[in-house]
Amino acid sequence: MPSFKIDTSTAVGFVATAPVPKLANAKTGERALDRETGAALSTVGLLVSDEGEGNLYQVTIPETGYPEGLQPGMPVKVIGLKARDWENEFNGQKRHGISFRAVAITPAA
Repeated sequence: MPSFKIDTSTAVGFVATAPVPKLANAKTGERALDRETGAALSTVGLLVSDEGEGNLYQVTIPETGYPEGLQPGMPVKVIGLKARDWENEFNGQKRHGISFRAVAITPAA
């Protein structure tokens, strides 16, 4: 499925939840890895505000794409944010949604 770039050049971002490891298999604890680089993936909650509207996103990011010590409330810049729609079937139930992925998160200047 195609992904869509999200322009964050005028947005203000804040860490809502600290990064946690993204799992490929919750039963075994296997980490999710980036298919292209092999980097371990994490999920971080971000509050992104732009043009008077704020949204909370759970964003997947490679561990190499953010500094240590990200804490809730820290202002950040989000680099390379993309959205992708998804759909799957689990236990006979169809599910769908939008996933978010970023190349990097850096502290705001």
